[in-house]
Amino acid sequence: MTNKLFTDFPFVSEIQAAIKKTGYEKPTPIQVAAIPHLLENKDLIGCAQTGTGKTAAFALPLIQKLVTRKKTTPAKNAQSLILTPTRELAVQIHENFKTYGQGAKIKIVLAYGGVSIGPQIRDLQLGADVLIATPGRLLDLMHQNKVTLKMVETFILDEADRMLDMGFIHDIKKIIAELPRSRQTILFSATLPKEIESLAQSILINPVRVDVAPPATTAEKVAQSVMYVETSQKRDLLRHLLLKPEYKRVIVFTRTKHGANRVSEVLTKNKVRSEAIHGNKSQNARLRALDNLKSGSIQVLIATDVAARGIDIDNITHVINYDVPNVAENYVHRIGRTARAGTAGIAISFCDIEEKAFIQDIEKTIKLKIDIDRKHPYHSVKVEQAQVLSKGKAKAQLEQNSQQRQNKYKRLRKVFGGSKKGVQSQQRPRR
Repeated sequence: MTNKLFTDFPFVSEIQAAIKKTGYEKPTPIQVAAIPHLLENKDLIGCAQTGTGKTAAFALPLIQKLVTRKKTTPAKNAQSLILTPTRELAVQIHENFKTYGQGAKIKIVLAYGGVSIGPQIRDLQLGADVLIATPGRLLDLMHQNKVTLKMVETFILDEADRMLDMGFIHDIKKIIAELPRSRQTILFSATLPKEIESLAQSILINPVRVDVAPPATTAEKVAQSVMYVETSQKRDLLRHLLLKPEYKRVIVFTRTKHGANRVSEVLTKNKVRSEAIHGNKSQNARLRALDNLKSGSIQVLIATDVAARGIDIDNITHVINYDVPNVAENYVHRIGRTARAGTAGIAISFCDIEEKAFIQDIEKTIKLKIDIDRKHPYHSVKVEQAQVLSKGKAKAQLEQNSQQRQNKYKRLRKVFGGSKKGVQSQQRPRR
């Protein structure tokens, strides 16, 4: 299986030519395992680490199906539907389809929120062979009768664990209710918790299960470490690390949007080229930040977990968990941004007393003991020796601490963040 080549698959010449242009010769394990089943039009659940080629694993067979069947798609209809959790991931999938489908005459429509709906409505007027959408925007289009799903033959849920999680489950059920019963359904994800797997089974028919890596395993080539540091010194530790020349292209993950903004402001003040992306940023701002990291215009991208799934950038040298995630699966997705497609990478987690409970939970999930790095000037013996709290207590304490910091931050910004006009008006009586 490991010696299989893309040329061994029965892809049409247009697809083989497109693959050749990318320079790829050998498919990844998830592609080797999944593509034959998908070419046979089977339902499938695919579980593989992030960065292992899941998108091409479903994109290539779908393009093959569209090219060989040569069906015309009527206005406001779609032959295939791909649902993604984030706008960034939708864009990444779109780029993959453009790459692999460049020799095939297929109509691809992208639909996500945060931008004007008008151009998307106009695109759908011509019909879509492939509709790539986020749930919210798709429901908007459906409610306005701008798209119908009655002709969908292939339905794909990418990043299924997040898509089927609490926030999206009701939207997904509404969308599935509008799909034809006779269809091919595919789920791809890096993790498949048991409750999500159970729900997935309810919408697939006799699915093939493909596990390239055990659930919640982390990329083999990611060197992982934890640095014990008090929260008050995390910024200093981050600055210390980013001054090192090997930290060339870095993603820093924070727990909250406010935290991402604060870290970005500190780095900017210290002349570290960085930008933050999270749910409050406009779509254009988020895409611009990703492009700036790709081009090298910035050294650091600060992100929340909402944005983690859409980041598909080569040669990320380091992932830094400024805040340790309280959900172990999020850790897997975060560090999966580095060591993509077989390259090596480094993941570092800053850990205070409350976060030790999360590190312990992560280690149980990934079945691996994370190395402790004491060779930095901000190592805290107090944190290292502190008793591990229960996960619930740790989470409650962190939320309380975060709210206190946020309130303090707002007070300071209110005092020092006023306009020049406001400052001048306060100074005039002193004259």
